[in-house]
Amino acid sequence: MPNYNGVWSLSTQYQNTTGWPSPPPPLALIFGGVISGGNTNVVEQRLITTLGDASDFGDLSSARKGTNALSSTTRAVTSGGGTGDTNVIEFFSTSAGNATDFGDLTQNQGMSASASNGTRGTFSGGYTGGSTTNVIQFITIASTGDASDFGDLTLARDLLDGGSCSPTRAISVGGYDSGNDARSNVIDYFTIASTGNAQDFGDLTVGRSETSSLSSSTRGVAVGGYKADGNRANVLDYVTIASTGNATDFGDLLSGIGGSSGTSTLIRGLISGAIETDGTALNVMQYITIASTGNAQDFGNLSATKYYLSASSFGHGGLA
Repeated sequence: MPNYNGVWSLSTQYQNTTGWPSPPPPLALIFGGVISGGNTNVVEQRLITTLGDASDFGDLSSARKGTNALSSTTRAVTSGGGTGDTNVIEFFSTSAGNATDFGDLTQNQGMSASASNGTRGTFSGGYTGGSTTNVIQFITIASTGDASDFGDLTLARDLLDGGSCSPTRAISVGGYDSGNDARSNVIDYFTIASTGNAQDFGDLTVGRSETSSLSSSTRGVAVGGYKADGNRANVLDYVTIASTGNATDFGDLLSGIGGSSGTSTLIRGLISGAIETDGTALNVMQYITIASTGNAQDFGNLSATKYYLSASSFGHGGLA
Protein backbone atom coordinates (compact mmCIF):
# COMPACT_ATOMS: atom_id res chain seq x y z
CA MET A 1 0.00 0.00 0.00
CA PRO A 2 1.55 3.35 -1.02
CA ASN A 3 2.46 5.93 1.58
CA TYR A 4 1.41 9.24 -0.10
CA ASN A 5 3.39 10.90 2.72
CA GLY A 6 0.45 10.18 4.99
CA VAL A 7 -2.01 12.18 2.87
CA TRP A 8 -5.02 10.64 1.15
CA SER A 9 -5.22 10.78 -2.65
CA LEU A 10 -7.97 9.33 -4.85
CA SER A 11 -5.53 6.97 -6.55
CA THR A 12 -6.94 4.48 -9.06
CA GLN A 13 -5.37 1.86 -6.83
CA TYR A 14 -8.16 2.57 -4.31
CA GLN A 15 -11.08 3.18 -6.68
CA ASN A 16 -13.83 0.88 -7.85
CA THR A 17 -15.75 1.32 -11.11
CA THR A 18 -17.97 4.06 -9.65
CA GLY A 19 -14.95 6.18 -8.77
CA TRP A 20 -15.39 5.83 -5.00
CA PRO A 21 -12.70 4.28 -2.85
CA SER A 22 -12.81 0.50 -2.52
CA PRO A 23 -11.73 -0.42 0.06
CA PRO A 24 -12.37 2.83 1.96
CA PRO A 25 -9.34 5.11 2.32
CA PRO A 26 -7.41 4.50 5.54
CA LEU A 27 -7.49 8.23 6.30
CA ALA A 28 -8.15 9.65 9.76
CA LEU A 29 -9.37 13.22 10.27
CA ILE A 30 -8.69 14.76 13.70
CA PHE A 31 -10.94 17.66 14.74
CA GLY A 32 -10.41 20.68 16.97
CA GLY A 33 -9.56 20.37 20.65
CA VAL A 34 -7.88 22.41 23.35
CA ILE A 35 -4.43 23.81 22.57
CA SER A 36 -2.19 26.23 24.45
CA GLY A 37 -4.14 29.47 24.62
CA GLY A 38 -7.63 28.07 23.93
CA ASN A 39 -9.62 25.98 21.51
CA THR A 40 -8.62 25.33 17.89
CA ASN A 41 -10.51 24.97 14.59
CA VAL A 42 -7.72 22.99 12.94
CA VAL A 43 -8.51 19.66 11.26
CA GLU A 44 -5.52 17.35 10.74
CA GLN A 45 -5.16 14.21 8.63
CA ARG A 46 -3.11 11.06 8.70
CA LEU A 47 -3.12 7.73 6.87
CA ILE A 48 -3.54 5.13 9.63
CA THR A 49 -1.64 2.46 7.70
CA THR A 50 1.72 4.27 7.83
CA LEU A 51 3.60 5.71 10.81
CA GLY A 52 4.35 9.44 10.82
CA ASP A 53 3.13 12.89 11.79
CA ALA A 54 -0.26 14.45 11.05
CA SER A 55 -0.65 17.26 8.49
CA ASP A 56 -3.18 20.01 7.84
CA PHE A 57 -6.50 19.10 6.17
CA GLY A 58 -8.70 22.18 6.69
CA ASP A 59 -10.69 24.06 9.33
CA LEU A 60 -13.89 23.80 11.33
CA SER A 61 -16.18 26.83 11.08
CA SER A 62 -15.13 27.82 14.62
CA ALA A 63 -12.61 26.81 17.28
CA ARG A 64 -14.14 24.05 19.42
CA LYS A 65 -13.30 21.38 21.96
CA GLY A 66 -15.42 18.33 22.77
CA THR A 67 -16.73 17.79 19.24
CA ASN A 68 -18.18 14.46 18.07
CA ALA A 69 -17.00 12.78 14.86
CA LEU A 70 -18.23 9.98 12.58
CA SER A 71 -17.93 9.05 8.92
CA SER A 72 -18.97 7.03 5.91
CA THR A 73 -16.49 5.97 3.20
CA THR A 74 -16.82 9.37 1.50
CA ARG A 75 -17.90 11.91 4.12
CA ALA A 76 -16.77 12.82 7.65
CA VAL A 77 -19.22 14.58 9.97
CA THR A 78 -18.48 16.51 13.14
CA SER A 79 -20.95 18.09 15.55
CA GLY A 80 -21.32 20.04 18.75
CA GLY A 81 -18.58 21.08 21.12
CA GLY A 82 -17.19 24.52 21.79
CA THR A 83 -16.74 26.50 24.98
CA GLY A 84 -20.44 26.89 25.74
CA ASP A 85 -21.32 24.01 23.38
CA THR A 86 -23.08 24.38 20.04
CA ASN A 87 -25.69 22.56 17.94
CA VAL A 88 -23.68 22.88 14.71
CA ILE A 89 -23.22 19.84 12.43
CA GLU A 90 -20.58 20.11 9.66
CA PHE A 91 -19.08 17.75 7.09
CA PHE A 92 -15.95 17.16 5.03
CA SER A 93 -15.23 15.03 1.95
CA THR A 94 -12.07 12.96 1.37
CA SER A 95 -10.49 15.97 -0.35
CA ALA A 96 -8.72 18.52 1.86
CA GLY A 97 -10.73 21.65 2.60
CA ASN A 98 -12.84 23.49 5.15
CA ALA A 99 -16.10 22.42 6.78
CA THR A 100 -19.48 22.68 5.01
CA ASP A 101 -22.70 23.21 6.98
CA PHE A 102 -24.82 20.05 7.42
CA GLY A 103 -27.58 21.10 9.84
CA ASP A 104 -28.22 21.29 13.57
CA LEU A 105 -28.40 18.96 16.55
CA THR A 106 -31.67 18.90 18.48
CA GLN A 107 -29.88 20.76 21.29
CA ASN A 108 -26.49 22.33 22.03
CA GLN A 109 -24.24 19.45 22.96
CA GLY A 110 -20.61 18.46 23.52
CA MET A 111 -18.50 15.68 25.02
CA SER A 112 -20.81 13.09 23.44
CA ALA A 113 -20.34 9.65 21.89
CA SER A 114 -20.69 9.06 18.16
CA ALA A 115 -20.93 6.07 15.81
CA SER A 116 -21.93 5.22 12.24
CA ASN A 117 -22.70 2.31 9.94
CA GLY A 118 -21.88 4.20 6.75
CA THR A 119 -25.49 5.26 6.17
CA ARG A 120 -26.58 6.62 9.53
CA GLY A 121 -24.64 8.46 12.22
CA THR A 122 -25.58 8.74 15.90
CA PHE A 123 -24.62 11.16 18.70
CA SER A 124 -25.21 9.92 22.26
CA GLY A 125 -25.28 11.65 25.63
CA GLY A 126 -22.99 14.53 26.46
CA TYR A 127 -23.09 17.91 28.13
CA THR A 128 -25.88 20.38 27.36
CA GLY A 129 -27.25 23.46 29.08
CA GLY A 130 -25.26 22.97 32.27
CA SER A 131 -26.15 19.29 32.75
CA THR A 132 -25.60 15.84 31.30
CA THR A 133 -28.06 14.24 28.90
CA ASN A 134 -29.11 10.70 27.96
CA VAL A 135 -30.43 11.72 24.52
CA ILE A 136 -29.37 9.82 21.36
CA GLN A 137 -29.76 11.67 18.03
CA PHE A 138 -29.23 10.50 14.45
CA ILE A 139 -28.54 11.80 10.96
CA THR A 140 -28.36 10.34 7.45
CA ILE A 141 -24.73 10.93 6.49
CA ALA A 142 -25.14 11.25 2.70
CA SER A 143 -27.75 14.01 3.01
CA THR A 144 -27.89 17.27 4.93
CA GLY A 145 -30.42 18.40 7.53
CA ASP A 146 -31.08 18.52 11.24
CA ALA A 147 -30.62 15.59 13.60
CA SER A 148 -33.66 13.61 14.81
CA ASP A 149 -34.41 11.86 18.09
CA PHE A 150 -33.27 8.22 18.25
CA GLY A 151 -33.86 7.23 21.88
CA ASP A 152 -32.06 7.37 25.23
CA LEU A 153 -28.95 5.93 26.83
CA THR A 154 -29.46 3.83 29.98
CA LEU A 155 -27.82 6.62 31.99
CA ALA A 156 -27.30 10.35 31.41
CA ARG A 157 -23.58 11.11 31.21
CA ASP A 158 -20.96 13.20 29.46
CA LEU A 159 -17.22 12.90 28.82
CA LEU A 160 -17.99 9.52 27.28
CA ASP A 161 -17.13 8.05 23.93
CA GLY A 162 -18.70 5.83 21.32
CA GLY A 163 -16.57 5.24 18.29
CA SER A 164 -16.84 1.47 18.75
CA CYS A 165 -19.31 0.11 16.24
CA SER A 166 -19.92 -2.75 13.87
CA PRO A 167 -22.04 -2.33 10.73
CA THR A 168 -25.09 -3.05 12.90
CA ARG A 169 -24.38 -2.07 16.51
CA ALA A 170 -23.00 0.99 18.35
CA ILE A 171 -21.41 0.93 21.79
CA SER A 172 -21.06 3.86 24.22
CA VAL A 173 -18.59 3.49 27.07
CA GLY A 174 -17.92 5.13 30.43
CA GLY A 175 -18.45 8.82 31.07
CA TYR A 176 -19.25 11.11 33.97
CA ASP A 177 -22.53 10.36 35.78
CA SER A 178 -23.40 13.75 37.30
CA GLY A 179 -26.44 12.34 39.14
CA ASN A 180 -24.18 10.18 41.27
CA ASP A 181 -21.01 12.29 40.92
CA ALA A 182 -19.22 9.20 39.64
CA ARG A 183 -17.00 7.99 36.82
CA SER A 184 -19.15 5.39 35.13
CA ASN A 185 -18.17 1.85 34.15
CA VAL A 186 -21.38 1.46 32.07
CA ILE A 187 -21.27 0.13 28.52
CA ASP A 188 -24.46 0.66 26.48
CA TYR A 189 -25.39 -0.64 23.04
CA PHE A 190 -28.06 -0.10 20.41
CA THR A 191 -28.79 -1.09 16.81
CA ILE A 192 -27.80 1.81 14.54
CA ALA A 193 -30.32 1.17 11.72
CA SER A 194 -33.33 1.24 14.06
CA THR A 195 -34.46 3.70 16.72
CA GLY A 196 -35.08 3.05 20.39
CA ASN A 197 -33.39 3.15 23.77
CA ALA A 198 -29.96 1.73 24.48
CA GLN A 199 -29.54 -1.47 26.48
CA ASP A 200 -26.96 -2.56 29.03
CA PHE A 201 -23.96 -4.34 27.50
CA GLY A 202 -21.71 -4.84 30.53
CA ASP A 203 -19.02 -2.95 32.47
CA LEU A 204 -15.58 -1.51 31.83
CA THR A 205 -12.69 -2.93 33.87
CA VAL A 206 -12.63 0.38 35.77
CA GLY A 207 -15.09 3.28 35.78
CA ARG A 208 -13.79 6.39 34.02
CA SER A 209 -14.72 9.49 32.05
CA GLU A 210 -12.74 11.24 29.27
CA THR A 211 -12.47 7.91 27.46
CA SER A 212 -12.04 7.51 23.73
CA SER A 213 -12.64 4.35 21.74
CA LEU A 214 -12.12 2.65 18.39
CA SER A 215 -13.03 -0.61 16.72
CA SER A 216 -12.75 -3.15 13.98
CA SER A 217 -16.05 -4.60 12.76
CA THR A 218 -15.95 -7.17 15.58
CA ARG A 219 -13.98 -5.72 18.50
CA GLY A 220 -14.29 -2.41 20.37
CA VAL A 221 -11.46 -0.95 22.44
CA ALA A 222 -11.90 1.67 25.21
CA VAL A 223 -8.94 4.01 25.67
CA GLY A 224 -7.66 5.66 28.86
CA GLY A 225 -9.83 8.05 30.86
CA TYR A 226 -10.17 9.90 34.15
CA LYS A 227 -10.63 7.62 37.17
CA ALA A 228 -12.36 8.16 40.53
CA ASP A 229 -8.97 8.40 42.29
CA GLY A 230 -8.13 11.56 40.32
CA ASN A 231 -5.61 9.89 38.06
CA ARG A 232 -5.86 9.30 34.33
CA ALA A 233 -5.65 5.67 33.27
CA ASN A 234 -3.21 3.96 30.92
CA VAL A 235 -5.83 1.21 30.54
CA LEU A 236 -6.94 -0.32 27.25
CA ASP A 237 -9.83 -2.78 27.49
CA TYR A 238 -11.96 -4.48 24.86
CA VAL A 239 -15.29 -6.13 24.14
CA THR A 240 -16.68 -8.27 21.33
CA ILE A 241 -19.31 -5.99 19.80
CA ALA A 242 -21.77 -8.69 18.67
CA SER A 243 -22.04 -10.14 22.20
CA THR A 244 -22.66 -8.66 25.62
CA GLY A 245 -20.53 -8.89 28.73
CA ASN A 246 -17.81 -7.11 30.70
CA ALA A 247 -14.67 -5.67 29.12
CA THR A 248 -11.36 -7.53 29.19
CA ASP A 249 -7.87 -6.07 29.60
CA PHE A 250 -6.15 -5.36 26.25
CA GLY A 251 -2.88 -3.73 27.33
CA ASP A 252 -1.47 -0.35 28.32
CA LEU A 253 -1.08 3.08 26.76
CA LEU A 254 2.28 4.89 26.76
CA SER A 255 1.06 6.86 29.82
CA GLY A 256 -2.10 7.56 31.80
CA ILE A 257 -4.25 9.87 29.66
CA GLY A 258 -7.74 11.26 29.13
CA GLY A 259 -9.37 13.45 26.52
CA SER A 260 -7.75 11.71 23.55
CA SER A 261 -9.37 10.84 20.23
CA GLY A 262 -9.70 7.30 18.88
CA THR A 263 -10.36 6.01 15.38
CA SER A 264 -9.29 3.10 13.21
CA THR A 265 -9.13 1.02 10.11
CA LEU A 266 -10.39 -2.56 10.36
CA ILE A 267 -6.89 -3.54 11.49
CA ARG A 268 -5.18 -0.66 13.29
CA GLY A 269 -6.40 1.72 15.98
CA LEU A 270 -5.07 5.29 16.17
CA ILE A 271 -5.10 7.31 19.41
CA SER A 272 -4.26 11.02 19.15
CA GLY A 273 -3.54 13.78 21.65
CA ALA A 274 -4.60 13.74 25.33
CA ILE A 275 -3.96 15.25 28.73
CA GLU A 276 -2.05 13.51 31.54
CA THR A 277 -2.89 13.52 35.25
CA ASP A 278 -0.46 16.36 35.97
CA GLY A 279 -2.16 18.55 33.33
CA THR A 280 0.46 18.03 30.62
CA ALA A 281 -1.14 18.14 27.17
CA LEU A 282 0.29 15.79 24.54
CA ASN A 283 0.80 15.82 20.78
CA VAL A 284 1.57 12.11 20.79
CA MET A 285 -0.18 9.67 18.44
CA GLN A 286 -0.23 5.99 19.46
CA TYR A 287 -1.42 2.85 17.71
CA ILE A 288 -2.57 -0.69 18.44
CA THR A 289 -3.42 -3.76 16.36
CA ILE A 290 -7.09 -4.31 17.21
CA ALA A 291 -7.31 -8.08 16.61
CA SER A 292 -4.47 -8.81 19.04
CA THR A 293 -3.77 -7.63 22.57
CA GLY A 294 -0.75 -5.72 23.81
CA ASN A 295 0.55 -2.29 24.65
CA ALA A 296 0.20 0.80 22.46
CA GLN A 297 3.20 1.97 20.41
CA ASP A 298 4.36 5.36 19.20
CA PHE A 299 2.89 6.42 15.83
CA GLY A 300 3.97 10.05 15.34
CA ASN A 301 2.87 13.53 16.39
CA LEU A 302 0.08 16.03 15.91
CA SER A 303 0.98 19.58 14.87
CA ALA A 304 0.43 20.80 18.45
CA THR A 305 -0.38 19.51 21.94
CA LYS A 306 -4.16 18.92 22.09
CA TYR A 307 -6.85 17.30 24.20
CA TYR A 308 -10.66 17.04 24.14
CA LEU A 309 -10.41 16.48 20.40
CA SER A 310 -12.27 13.98 18.18
CA ALA A 311 -11.45 11.83 15.16
CA SER A 312 -12.99 9.58 12.57
CA SER A 313 -11.76 7.47 9.66
CA PHE A 314 -13.19 6.81 6.21
CA GLY A 315 -12.34 3.13 6.78
CA HIS A 316 -13.48 2.42 10.35
CA GLY A 317 -15.04 -0.75 11.78
CA GLY A 318 -18.67 0.26 11.27
CA LEU A 319 -18.23 0.31 7.50
CA ALA A 320 -17.16 -3.31 6.91
